[in-house]
Amino acid sequence: MGVGGHFWDLLKPHARREGFDYLRNKRVAVDLSFWIVQHETAIRKRSFARNPHLRLTFFRTVNLFSKFGAFPTFVVDGTPSPLKSQARIQRFFQASGLDLSSLPVPEDGVLVERNGAFRKCVKECVELLELLGMPVLEARGEAEALCAQLNYEGHVDACITADSDAFLFGASCVIKCIHPNSREPFECYHFSDIEDGLGLRRNHLIAIALLVGNDHDLRGVQGIGVDTALRFVKTFSEEEILNSLKEIGNGEKLLCEGDAGSADDPLHGSDSISPKPRPSHCSFCGHPGSKRDHFKFSCADCITGDGPGCLKKPYKFKCDCSSCNMDRKRKEQKKHESWRIKVCERITLEPKFPNDEIIKMYLSNNHGYFDGSSGPHISWDRPRSEMLVDFLAFHQHWEPSFIRQKLLPMMSTIYLRDMATNTADELLCDQYEFDSVHRVKTRYGYQLFVVKWKKAAHMTGGAVCEISDDLAGSRQHEVIDVDDQDDILEESEVPQIQAVDGTWFLLTDEDIELVTAAFPEEVDRFLKEKELKESKRGKSVSSTPEGTESELTKSKGVQLSITEFYRSTKVLYQAKPADDIVNDSKSFRDASSKKRSAGSSSKFSKSVRRRLLFDS
Repeated sequence: MGVGGHFWDLLKPHARREGFDYLRNKRVAVDLSFWIVQHETAIRKRSFARNPHLRLTFFRTVNLFSKFGAFPTFVVDGTPSPLKSQARIQRFFQASGLDLSSLPVPEDGVLVERNGAFRKCVKECVELLELLGMPVLEARGEAEALCAQLNYEGHVDACITADSDAFLFGASCVIKCIHPNSREPFECYHFSDIEDGLGLRRNHLIAIALLVGNDHDLRGVQGIGVDTALRFVKTFSEEEILNSLKEIGNGEKLLCEGDAGSADDPLHGSDSISPKPRPSHCSFCGHPGSKRDHFKFSCADCITGDGPGCLKKPYKFKCDCSSCNMDRKRKEQKKHESWRIKVCERITLEPKFPNDEIIKMYLSNNHGYFDGSSGPHISWDRPRSEMLVDFLAFHQHWEPSFIRQKLLPMMSTIYLRDMATNTADELLCDQYEFDSVHRVKTRYGYQLFVVKWKKAAHMTGGAVCEISDDLAGSRQHEVIDVDDQDDILEESEVPQIQAVDGTWFLLTDEDIELVTAAFPEEVDRFLKEKELKESKRGKSVSSTPEGTESELTKSKGVQLSITEFYRSTKVLYQAKPADDIVNDSKSFRDASSKKRSAGSSSKFSKSVRRRLLFDS
């Protein structure tokens, strides 16, 4: 949840949609509890999956590491504070429709742990992540607090969480959600954009959370929403906002008329020192002066050349003289100060507001079990494949071959990274070696290399599928666009298998830069062969004979010129010799008849001929 009152809607206009490779080679802190709660609910609604928390944690981790190229660090919740425990009980009562008057009040310092089923899910996910070689950190309290601290101190580049109070703990980049099947899957919020767009700093956000409610105090201040809180806190600077809330809450300070607001407040300035009497205005034209004088002579604002007297003021006329402007500004200032006083009165009515413990929690930078000087120990190890297979086979009832197949993208990514630094073993998974770049593949606007991994047939004991040499080599340089409909985080791709001349080949999708760093010579040879093939294809098209070019374009479905369908000039009729005599006789008769009609009609005038033609 984080900050209440639809706080995310306030930040939504300042979100960025980042591309497919945004997290490549970046470190991210993942709120594991957010993953478990969100996706366990979604999976149970869609299907009856076995242990959905393990299933989704496995697929999401593999894809986040291999497909997106990120280095995830997972953070789990620690012991909740008494305030958080009380808020959880209150939220449960509200969701269940129970009367809040019967809400139990725990004693000071008494902690309420989460239910045993959820703790069991977290424990199993942590065990799975450790087998995958992922670093897991435990927070002292809230997981998003430690994620934000890691981001603030530069240990990670972004946080993946849906709790908006991560900004209050100091996060600079928060990835709220990941949209599958999109060219820009990451919905990111940068604190710098929030500062520029809303003019808010960290203390301002803490003040808004105190006013509208948060995970530690669901109530907040009654009658104050996000819009009111935003407008109120912007009247204070970052240095004075929290102290001013304390003074207002204790009744030591009430904003009254004339009380100075922020330096940027346009309602507080030298123009509003003391009210001055407003001069009389003409009721006819609305300008300063008397109506009697304006009937005799036009005022300076109504001077016209049409005659004496002023012009009648239009509907909803507003005078622009200095006294009227000052009067309107004074009324607006009084209205604004009255609104601020009402907000302060609401704050004063709240008992023990603001809670110093919540403020101290948000401003703290000690949310993990490590020293600030040394920092956390974050490292990524190789997956323990055999133990991982046994773990998932026991909990998920998956076949070992299926587990190894889904784990292969992560293993190939680790292998290529090690090859780029010359520290890799000779074979991938002790069985496969790099063969070649098969083709280029485009997915969601991002280009990848399809890499062929070779395995000898005697090591496998047989081939899965028979593919001829012609078919295997025909698509070597083909560029393929793929936009799958599956969730790019929740499902991993199945590697393609080819068998050619008794040798097995596995095809996996890999990052172009990573493959280039690991095998620069192979990539250079692939690009040269591709360029040579494209140049030959271009020459074959340009060397096509003229007679066959139109047939080629027609067969390819290219739109033809309009002259292909319609003649540009009329074709003259070639008469036969036998027809010439007939035509000559016809033309002679026509000419003689025209002469007779012309001679007979010439006796009448033009008007008579017109009447004879149209009146008959």
